[in-house]
Amino acid sequence: MSKNSSNLYNQKDLIDIWRKIKIHSAIRYFSQEKGPELTYSPADKHDRKQAKTFMSTNNKNKDSNLKSRTGSNNSFETNIALLGGGNIGCAIARGLVNKAGYEPAQIYLTRRQTKSLGRFKKKGFQVTTDNRRAVAHCKTIIIAVQPTQLNELLTSIRTAIVPDKHIILSAVAGISNKEVSERLKSKVPVVRIMPNTAVAIGESMTCLAANGQRGRAIITAEKLFGQLGRTLVIPEEHMIPATALCACGVAFFLRSVRAASQGGIQIGFHAEEALEMAAQTARGAASLLLESNVHPESEIDKVTTPQGCTIAGLNRMEHEGFSSAMIKGLVTATEIAGSFSPDKNGDGSDD
Repeated sequence: MSKNSSNLYNQKDLIDIWRKIKIHSAIRYFSQEKGPELTYSPADKHDRKQAKTFMSTNNKNKDSNLKSRTGSNNSFETNIALLGGGNIGCAIARGLVNKAGYEPAQIYLTRRQTKSLGRFKKKGFQVTTDNRRAVAHCKTIIIAVQPTQLNELLTSIRTAIVPDKHIILSAVAGISNKEVSERLKSKVPVVRIMPNTAVAIGESMTCLAANGQRGRAIITAEKLFGQLGRTLVIPEEHMIPATALCACGVAFFLRSVRAASQGGIQIGFHAEEALEMAAQTARGAASLLLESNVHPESEIDKVTTPQGCTIAGLNRMEHEGFSSAMIKGLVTATEIAGSFSPDKNGDGSDD
């Protein structure tokens, strides 16, 4: 076991020595062995001491890294505050932990009444009613409240915001970056974001917009939400239509799946079977477009044969107003989203 004590050891040597020491100790313990312990020459003892010192330092480094990720150390840079623990706020929290590799302790989740966030608290999330406390511990601040609640929230955190340290990501429907900055009375970087509830499973379509040149805030937002689905940077004037197409769109497409499953029941399938078949078919159709980067009609052409059942079904749907209804729904949603303001009621993210 001994080597010349003047030799230098690499990490593998030291780990191997330490492993042999631990294995011998374990054998003695579990076998209740009463015989003499191993004897070590001076060189062996030097090896053992070096191995023990190395492993102790290595374990301390691992502990330090763990503390840094979980918020036990100074983790201001990596912590994220979600101000507004409603539907979209909670969806983002789940996505960050389940898909982006964050620890629950790195996520501060706020709500005026935290009773409904009990399950998050049990999992280790930092649940609080204190928005200022969350801001003080986190570099990245995601605002996910209803438009009518925005003024009160921004007033409460105004003096806690440090422009050189914080980044604001606003998911408040219908509210511009300029409005957020003016109400904060601060030059803190602000990025307008519009994810959807599929962010919880890493499948969101998140649109982003920032004023001025591409800076650290938009890069941070892209990197963060790129782990939770797809992102697209767009001009801010397009954020309201993006709300209708991407955020409201989840409900529109789910309603389409529901309609398909109801049709499945009428043509002979049990409800559970029909829903699974419809949902997977919708998923497959969307994946064809995203992975092949083709127009929908090119894929439709592959399944529509002359005098076939597919073209007959499509034509009947169009006669009944299928495409027209979807388009009108999107236009109406855009009009309503454009009317949101802190002085009007809206259906933004719950708080």
